[in-house]
Amino acid sequence: MTLADSAPALAAPAGGAGFDVLRQVQDRVLWLSTAMIHHANRVRPNRSGLKVGGHQASSASIASIMTALWFTALRAEDRVSVKPHASPALHAVNYLLGRLDEAKLTTLRAFGGLQSYPSRAKDPDPVDYSTGSVGIGATAPVWGAIARRYVADRTSHVGTGRQWSLLGDAELDEGACWEAVLDPTVADLGELVWVVDLNRQSLDRVVPNLAATRLAGMFGAAGWQVVTVKYGQLLTELFARPGGEALRRRMDEMTNPEYQRLLRCPPDELRRRLPGAGGSAAGIAALLADLDDAAVTAALRNLGGHDLPALAQAYASIDDTRPTVIFAYTIKGYGLPTAGHPQNHSALLTDAQLRELADRLGIDPDRAWDRFPAGSEAGRLCEAVAARLDRAPVAVTEPPAVPADIGRTPTGVASTQQALGRALLDLTREAPAAAARVVTVSPDVASSTNIGGWLNKVGTWSRRQGQDWFADDAETILHWREAPTGQHIELGIAETNLVGLLGELGATWSRWGHPLLPIGVLYDPFVGRALEPWSFGIYAGGQSILVGTPSGVTLAPEGGAHQSITTPSIGLEQPSCTAYEPAFVLDTEWCLLAGLSRLGRPDGESTYLRLSSRPVDQDLAAVPPDPAARERRRRQTVAGAYLLRSDANPMATIAAMGAMVPNALEAATRLATQGIGTDVVVVTSADLLFRALRARQGHHDGPTWILDQVFPANRARPLITVLDGHPHTLAFLATVNGVRASNLGVTRFGQSGDIPDVHRHHQIDTDSIVSAALDLTVHPS
Repeated sequence: MTLADSAPALAAPAGGAGFDVLRQVQDRVLWLSTAMIHHANRVRPNRSGLKVGGHQASSASIASIMTALWFTALRAEDRVSVKPHASPALHAVNYLLGRLDEAKLTTLRAFGGLQSYPSRAKDPDPVDYSTGSVGIGATAPVWGAIARRYVADRTSHVGTGRQWSLLGDAELDEGACWEAVLDPTVADLGELVWVVDLNRQSLDRVVPNLAATRLAGMFGAAGWQVVTVKYGQLLTELFARPGGEALRRRMDEMTNPEYQRLLRCPPDELRRRLPGAGGSAAGIAALLADLDDAAVTAALRNLGGHDLPALAQAYASIDDTRPTVIFAYTIKGYGLPTAGHPQNHSALLTDAQLRELADRLGIDPDRAWDRFPAGSEAGRLCEAVAARLDRAPVAVTEPPAVPADIGRTPTGVASTQQALGRALLDLTREAPAAAARVVTVSPDVASSTNIGGWLNKVGTWSRRQGQDWFADDAETILHWREAPTGQHIELGIAETNLVGLLGELGATWSRWGHPLLPIGVLYDPFVGRALEPWSFGIYAGGQSILVGTPSGVTLAPEGGAHQSITTPSIGLEQPSCTAYEPAFVLDTEWCLLAGLSRLGRPDGESTYLRLSSRPVDQDLAAVPPDPAARERRRRQTVAGAYLLRSDANPMATIAAMGAMVPNALEAATRLATQGIGTDVVVVTSADLLFRALRARQGHHDGPTWILDQVFPANRARPLITVLDGHPHTLAFLATVNGVRASNLGVTRFGQSGDIPDVHRHHQIDTDSIVSAALDLTVHPS
């Protein structure tokens, strides 16, 4: 007897096609994804001799989940993040829906072809979320849901829709996932659905102690609906027979490695090992004896994550009033000869195995890329689903104009960190249309990063109107007025959450045609903690401004753990992002406005602002009063540098960045008393100066005029560079004119103390600058 003889009737999926037709689609997704990887590795010429790679087992694991989702539950307004190693499966689905040209199927991991992992920016077919680094793609729809809701509170043209994450169970090892799950904002996101491909394997091995019930409890405690799809219809029917309940207990209680080992057993060995050794073994053995070998093998593999009706039912059971997680039990490599093998993560089928797979699936290897015939049931299903999921093109709205200069000339003593809050408030008065598009995000550091005034002005975003219980408390300075009209989003202390949300807020221009001007504020020492998801958000097209403040060892009393060293070079090296480290309040305003003007547009880019808490006399900026001279200073500031002090007959140049400019000016004054005239250049962006230098050297196209104006060849002198960060950040400036140089900066972990002591400790104080200049000019080597 076979299980198929008594299997229950299958309900029809959406669109009217039967599940037998849906299985044809599932098999074609399995074939196409496997064949794409095979072609990349064994057919396409390999000039480098390196393994091209791809993950046939990972795509096979999720083929049923994706087929059931796209063909029974997905709606046009939904968005889906697909686990990185299932990129070929996503391309296969898009191909069957007519969204990818056949010629692209042979370009997986080729230059200019289909990307290794789903990419919004680089893949030719529709990709909702870029994924790659585990955990980042899984959480992206969380921040996409918040971004959509934020936009929806300001326009009625963004629609609704679920935000799906299709992730592997190993991704739940990433702390970023739990930081997102536990954020209080997330419990209200009913459109959020995570589908966990629970194949119980990681890259290297079978996970020995993956406790799905513990994971389910963690999600449940966070307010999520938990749906488990563990067994398919064939096993469910078998459990109802005599001995079936014992079989269920046996399968529930066996460890992951034992189950995976059984998958590799031939039928006779399976009959011997599956019953186990307990008192119920005889009943299980008797149950198996009533089945033929094919049924025994099929039953063991009949997990819910490969059972299309069970998956469709799970999708239909989603409660849209709270986030949902679906644990779908699967087998890694399902349907392939490598199924369940503990080292199948990167395993590739041989030519013979691929031909066997084609034969079993009814595929002609000579017509490997064929779609379903137009008149076939599967072809009609693909056409119907493609029509249902068709999206209207997004009409991108031009972001509002951002002024280049608000026109205020700051006086008194202030820090660049304080300048941030002032500039945002000035923007609300001088450019209200642009200010209305600004949304700030911080991980519980709004007040300590000086944006409290902005927060009080614009309020905090919330889906519901809240009550400020401290509104009548005269001693409360910072007010949390929660409303859908608010423009600040406060998250818990998790920098990965901040930059994840920042990336999605920065992508609204391309998703819904509604550009935002997002600004994320965090302590600069923690930029490194947020670096990977921040960089990945930029890669995925999210344009935003990241503000790191306070920064450097100038944050003297806080000690070494809170003093950033490498962040200036991070800014210089980050693609698609301009880094600024201004010295004065007006510099900060100009750089911020320049950064805002580059957001929310197809040719836009992100900005990183590194700010300081050091109080600086703003008269040192010597802002030119003449309008034309002021504009020249502004243009140079946002281009990377300007000459602040010039000597009639200079013997040296000091190029200083950020909080070091007062030290540089004092050093120049002291050097002048010794007959050593010194130019002082304020570097606002090492990033832009390095780009200009590379353009001058012919490495790429770009403007070079800033080098000619700030470092003219006729004023080339020995150079001292100084910054509150690693000295190599500015070391390249010596090559602009080929001069001798001394590069001062921070190369050790910091110390607590006051600013003079800490600067002296790291040799970035005035004395150290003077000494370096004397070494280069009085007694040069």
